Amino acid sequence: MMKFDLHVHSKYSSDGVLDPENIVRIARKRGLAGIAVTDHNTIRGGIEAARYASDDFQVIPGAEILTDHGEVIGLFLSHEIKPYSLDEVIRQIREQGGMVIVPHPFDKLRHNAFALTAEHARVVDAIEAVNARCVFSRYNKQAMQFAVDHDLPVVGGSDAHFAQEIGLAGIQTDSTDIRKAILGRTIQVYGRRSSIVNHVRTKALKWSRRNN
Repeated sequence: MMKFDLHVHSKYSSDGVLDPENIVRIARKRGLAGIAVTDHNTIRGGIEAARYASDDFQVIPGAEILTDHGEVIGLFLSHEIKPYSLDEVIRQIREQGGMVIVPHPFDKLRHNAFALTAEHARVVDAIEAVNARCVFSRYNKQAMQFAVDHDLPVVGGSDAHFAQEIGLAGIQTDSTDIRKAILGRTIQVYGRRSSIVNHVRTKALKWSRRNN
């Protein structure tokens, strides 16, 4: 089965450092068949990374967008979407033919985590049930249980900000049509936890950028 990491950040995220071309190179080296580049509030990284896609390696442009209810990921995007209300961000994702994914819900250590309710289950396409940067496994378990309870597809992603994190989590599927595979639930999620050191490095990077 082919592996895809559906949550990777590049240097175009405020807390990212990776060059899009290097992301593709590293992902290919690790045996992935594709990635989604989902920078904070911009598709620049995904669009740039897509230049290095090939017949045997897929790049999905996306973004992790801040809303008044927390962050949502839009996949298969072609135009920028700025932080706004949840309804408006979802509307703009849909206008582009994109998918609405809720990343790392229930993670209480993230101030922008999306606090899911039954009402939200009607307006999103899938739940990120495996995120390698969730420090406590119970947050991923809660996300998986929510998806089961509300009959929603699940996805996985590394939430990589550094090279060693790429591919730590994602999906496995026999299909190259990722949208169809997710919605048709012909995937398996996989993943293992990222080192706490990477969280420390991210905090240090944010502090450095705020003070320089």
